[in-house]
Amino acid sequence: MKPLDSPEMSRPAGASDPIISISGLSKTYASGFQALKTVDLDIRRGEIFALLGPNGAGKTTLISIICGIVNPSTGTVTADGHDILRDYRAARTKIGLVPQELTTDAFESVWATVTFSRGLFGKPPNPAYLEKILKDLSLWEKRDSKIMTLSGGMKRRVLIAKALSHEPKILFLDEPTAGVDVELRQDMWNMVRSLRESGVTIILTTHYIEEAEEMADRIGVIRKGEIILVEDKTVLMRKLGKKQLTLHLQSPLAGLPPELQSDSLQLSPDGSQLVYTFDTQTQETGIAGLLRRLNEHGIDFKDLQTSESSLEEIFVSLVRGRP
Repeated sequence: MKPLDSPEMSRPAGASDPIISISGLSKTYASGFQALKTVDLDIRRGEIFALLGPNGAGKTTLISIICGIVNPSTGTVTADGHDILRDYRAARTKIGLVPQELTTDAFESVWATVTFSRGLFGKPPNPAYLEKILKDLSLWEKRDSKIMTLSGGMKRRVLIAKALSHEPKILFLDEPTAGVDVELRQDMWNMVRSLRESGVTIILTTHYIEEAEEMADRIGVIRKGEIILVEDKTVLMRKLGKKQLTLHLQSPLAGLPPELQSDSLQLSPDGSQLVYTFDTQTQETGIAGLLRRLNEHGIDFKDLQTSESSLEEIFVSLVRGRP
């Protein structure tokens, strides 16, 4: 899929500058429930940022405030330099939102609903641009079809086309692949990468952790209304990830010598394998030290293999409150 090429979507020179800045943001509803607690967050221009958190963590409230759907209790948010409250019209034109729910007029055609969405933002007609969006989303052949006749995956593509119709610089995708099949999910991942290459900043919420692991540049984790971690994906997995080294022994052991017994080294029930769990930051020294100690005790192995924790395992440990 080719990137959407529009003058407003060219990658800016200051690509590392924050395009969204959130400071001291909180939200307490009339019921007394505090959905957000003093959130501070910068989202970089041109990145894919994955916001992860369990149900009720505050993801939807945070997105709704940035998009102008919900008013904050305290704090400030700027979108591409525009305050979302004082300069809400300009801020809103910079943002496209793809909601999780399939909220489209079932009786409209694809072309009519996308054209109408562009007009809502006061943009002049641009049939060539809208044609390119629909072609890039594999919707051009369906442009005259009523939305009610489309499949669930196609309807979700229509939502993306509507969100892109006014040429936003920021795109929020709330569970973009919920309920779609694996093949379509891969197509949508490719589309998101193409949008990023064209200069659009993508903020993604997802329950598919592999989606964030596959696409995101940075990961943010929200828990009980607070951002508990923001980190580059590769750095996060290096810092918090665990690795396991499994040694297949030449001869089974009845037990480990006292000098080798530790929480990080476990002998399999049948004595044929040793499993060593270590922090990725201490990989070289940890493995070298283990192999040296095994040699000193005359323990030989015939094969070895390694595995490492996934982003999902890291996420689960974070939301459960473990370091």
